[in-house]
Amino acid sequence: MPDAAERLAALAQDLLGAPLPVRIRAWDRSESGPPGAPTLVVSRRAVRRALWKPGELGLARAWVAGDLDIEGDLYEALESMVGLLWERGESTARPSRITAAREAARALRDPRTRAALRRFAGLGGLGLPPAPPREEVRRRRGPLHTLRRDRQAISHHYDVGNDFYELVLGPSMVYSCAYWDGPHGTLEDAQRAKLDLVCRKLALRPGRRLLDVGCGWGSMVLHAATGYGVRATGITLSEEQAAYARKRVADAGLTDRVEIRVQDYRETADGPYDAISSIGMAEHVGAARYAEYAAVLHALLAPGGRLLNHQIARRPAPREEAYHVDEFIDRYVFPDGELAPVGRTVAQLEDAGFEVRDVESIREHYGLTLRRWVANLERHWDEAVRLTSPGRARVWRLYMAASALSFERNRIGVNQVLAVRTPRSGESGLPLRTRDWRA
Repeated sequence: MPDAAERLAALAQDLLGAPLPVRIRAWDRSESGPPGAPTLVVSRRAVRRALWKPGELGLARAWVAGDLDIEGDLYEALESMVGLLWERGESTARPSRITAAREAARALRDPRTRAALRRFAGLGGLGLPPAPPREEVRRRRGPLHTLRRDRQAISHHYDVGNDFYELVLGPSMVYSCAYWDGPHGTLEDAQRAKLDLVCRKLALRPGRRLLDVGCGWGSMVLHAATGYGVRATGITLSEEQAAYARKRVADAGLTDRVEIRVQDYRETADGPYDAISSIGMAEHVGAARYAEYAAVLHALLAPGGRLLNHQIARRPAPREEAYHVDEFIDRYVFPDGELAPVGRTVAQLEDAGFEVRDVESIREHYGLTLRRWVANLERHWDEAVRLTSPGRARVWRLYMAASALSFERNRIGVNQVLAVRTPRSGESGLPLRTRDWRA
């Protein structure tokens, strides 16, 4: 009788319509697949999780719990497996890699497939479902993006320990796409260049008021206050971020010019500001609230004031296919996070009264940034596990590596949108040539 790895590989080929591009090592220590390829390590519990929750969520739980692992090059393994789903999806009537994943999930629900898995995994009956890893967010109820629910979602992602984020992000403590001169620069220099780019686009100078929405650990307000002489206010929903940012402000001797608040953008009413930066925050706003978000920021700006909205964008979905929420991201990384196409973002900013003056795609820069974060995490793996948990470290490693590939392969993008609250006179305050392009 064939061993477990061989039978798993055969079943995967039946489900996906092509051989798996990785090796499989099963619970009986048998292996199957192309020599030298990354190895997918599968336990019996991983099979049980896949049977109880066919599709993304069962696999996510197996990964976080350590029931499913990858040995070898993580990027190579992810790219080859996602690429297989992508190609398989493009061969269907509705071209989407999501379609392929859903087809595989449906196949796992087939009684014959489930019986075969149980039989050769030696499971007998399924028994009780394995408990979800403790890092998982329980399914939420009620309306999306209320003040209370948003605070809970932000806390899940950001209140996991400032020491952990120091390991991953490095000294800059900036948790958004850096701006690179080339692939061999330092992460700190690239993050400093990004903050400086934002300051220049906003035309910051001494005496102006800046609001940083989703200020994180305070890097943007500190850079703007020290380098451009502004009076800055940073708002965040994370108590841990706020405490860290306030200490940085105090250590820099800037408490007279920089304020950090635990506050939602919907609770901010002390305008007018001359400039607003929103860097990597709008992904948390959600489609149901985006018009309100744009209107609030427009109202907080003085006439002639500028908004720099730095936001991840998804590719538009075919009309017949609804937007698909990634269950791994929703349950383990960014609860209630939503991505929108950049065209929709621009349209909603314009609907709120903004004049959109510049859109700069920096997609390739995020791939470089994420790979540096993954390298930081892997370099300090034991310490990261000690500061959080094995499951949390596994979540961050997988989501950052998979995200790097998504940016590099143009599956998602990131854009800086510069918008102005142009006064009735029509004087935008922008120069005739807003920027110089570099190859």
